[in-house]
Amino acid sequence: MDYVLPSEFTKKMVDAGESKIHMSTRDTLIRAYMAGAILALAAWFAVTITVNTGQPLVGAILFPVGFCILYLLGFDLLTGVFVLTPLALIDKRLGVTLKGVLRNWGLVFCGNFAGAFTVAVFMAIYVTYAFSTEPDAVGKAIGAIGVSRTLGYEQYGFAGMLTLFVRAMLCNWMVSTGVVGAMISDSVTGKVLAMWMPIMVFFYMVFEHSIVNMFLFPSGLLLGAHFTWIDYLLWNEIPTVLGNLVGGLSFTGLTLYATHLRTAEKKSLRVVFAADRHNVQRVESSLWPRRHRDRGDGQVRERS
Repeated sequence: MDYVLPSEFTKKMVDAGESKIHMSTRDTLIRAYMAGAILALAAWFAVTITVNTGQPLVGAILFPVGFCILYLLGFDLLTGVFVLTPLALIDKRLGVTLKGVLRNWGLVFCGNFAGAFTVAVFMAIYVTYAFSTEPDAVGKAIGAIGVSRTLGYEQYGFAGMLTLFVRAMLCNWMVSTGVVGAMISDSVTGKVLAMWMPIMVFFYMVFEHSIVNMFLFPSGLLLGAHFTWIDYLLWNEIPTVLGNLVGGLSFTGLTLYATHLRTAEKKSLRVVFAADRHNVQRVESSLWPRRHRDRGDGQVRERS
């Protein structure tokens, strides 16, 4: 499946980060908007499958279809640029600054939110016949998700916030691995397979993904779920964004960069070099003329 070596796809990660930082505002927003919209459709699709089948695993198995589509089309998620753009800064690429990284994050966040919210509005219209009826079973399930993953955390206070943050870290560990998966192969089949596996894991484990939540929670609010925008922002979206940043950059971006692009000298080579140097010294000493003192007359003679 045209596998790309780690040292090569890690360089691709840095190149991609540099390219995204230098991308125009227009293109950054368009790509982020479409990424948010497609991922929101996939989340809606997965929830529908789960409700209709009663099997969350089926929804998790099929959810990655949206992730694969958006990355094959070259669109960008916030969780992806959290990992790629800092590597270009660390690698000291020409023209890459902290301001440029933060600009990219801000634009992608806005684009993702706009795209996800657009689909949230479409979904709310779809499941209520344009707000003329009560939400159907899928709409009610989405509303329940919003309540359980905002007020559900809030009732535990600091423990709930810590749990939310850890779930967000774990999420982008998997999601950013999926982003890297798009670079692991030169074939479409290889890319899809490499992206599919970690995305399926994150969705089934109910980790917290900031862009998926940009769809789920506004959808619940549009459908009349019993939580507020403040609940959503303070007890989900903001901590989730921070957890996604820490998890993806720590467990995927920096680890791959450190070990595959900035590989340390192998210990075995240092040992071999030291051993060879010792052998050379021994050979030189054996070839050097040896001195000895004659025991009879006290004169020093050389013997080779």
